[in-house]
Amino acid sequence: MTLKNTNMFENNFLYKTKKGKAIVGDSLQLMKLLPDNSVNLVMTSPPFALSRPKEYGNKDQADYIDWILEFTKEVKRVISDNGSFVIDLGGAYEKGTPIRSLYNFRLLIKMCDEQGWKLAEEFFWYNPAKLPSPIEWVNKRKIRAKDSVNTIWWLSKSDFPKADVRNVLTEYSERMKKLIEDSAKYYSPKKRPSGHDISESFGNDNGGAIPSNLIQISNTESNSKYLKYCKDLGINGHPARFPSKLPEFFIKFLTEENDLVLDIFAGSNTTGWTAQQLNRKWLSFEIDHQYLSASVLRFLDKEPLVYARPKYESLLLDPNAQINAEELLIQTVLFEPNPKYEVLEKKRAIAQRVVSRKRGVCPQTVLCKFESASPARTFVEPPPA
Repeated sequence: MTLKNTNMFENNFLYKTKKGKAIVGDSLQLMKLLPDNSVNLVMTSPPFALSRPKEYGNKDQADYIDWILEFTKEVKRVISDNGSFVIDLGGAYEKGTPIRSLYNFRLLIKMCDEQGWKLAEEFFWYNPAKLPSPIEWVNKRKIRAKDSVNTIWWLSKSDFPKADVRNVLTEYSERMKKLIEDSAKYYSPKKRPSGHDISESFGNDNGGAIPSNLIQISNTESNSKYLKYCKDLGINGHPARFPSKLPEFFIKFLTEENDLVLDIFAGSNTTGWTAQQLNRKWLSFEIDHQYLSASVLRFLDKEPLVYARPKYESLLLDPNAQINAEELLIQTVLFEPNPKYEVLEKKRAIAQRVVSRKRGVCPQTVLCKFESASPARTFVEPPPA
């Protein structure tokens, strides 16, 4: 199936590109519009089963497993026979105690035992940048270590889902590089005590090392263009984003170009944006209109703020608004920064810093002083979008 055949979404999207569409709605209902065996990869990170409610709408631990199983049943119908389902689940504690919840493991067992899923492999995402939590057990009482690892279940319908680890090889270690350069100096082919038979081919250069199922990616998106746009527009970015390198790994590993990738809890649409960069087709479902509207900012990339605001506001405020983000993608490549615009942005940043130090000072007053000091470089408003 190609996106051209998903006629049910032809006039029901928030924004689109030639490769994909972002759609507001309940993903459980939207998936029912998709044909059987039509998606190559579902990559998602649902709201976690935390003991405290979050603004993005996580479920209580007691109800979580039954709730998410409704979605996983429909996911199993829509993915292809050789397709994959990758689900990122953060850890949690039982409410009021320093005892870990087993919800993510119980969910996995129910999916396999009751719905017929096959666990292709378990992955663990280690985020070194994660802040210490929960505060009570880690920071205050200091009786638990920092929780820095998420479980990621790679599931499939068949024993042999499509996969090619050669697409996600990692850089060789320095020692391996030396071994490849001069194999005879560093090892001799023989059977090891562990039972492994190390042959001469061990020293071959295969283009990189096979990655482990422990994925180390720092979630440090605080300086991303998406969050910068959100800050400049005075809106809240999605508070639970995974880094683009995480879906990038699984999209490269488990799909080919022009395969279809679906995220059923899209949030800020990291998965859709990453699939776009990797030349995959994509669909992104998100029930929160504001979060999905703001996700278009990922596709603006280098657009000036004067262009970004009307696009975001039209998506958020006009129930019939739709944007062809393909035009914005072209601008991300061809847009040349206006030097006058950049000068004004720098002045605005300085003005804001002055205001933050001196209460009662109007930012516009400070900005006008800067402009009067350099009249030859005043800002000229760009033409309307």
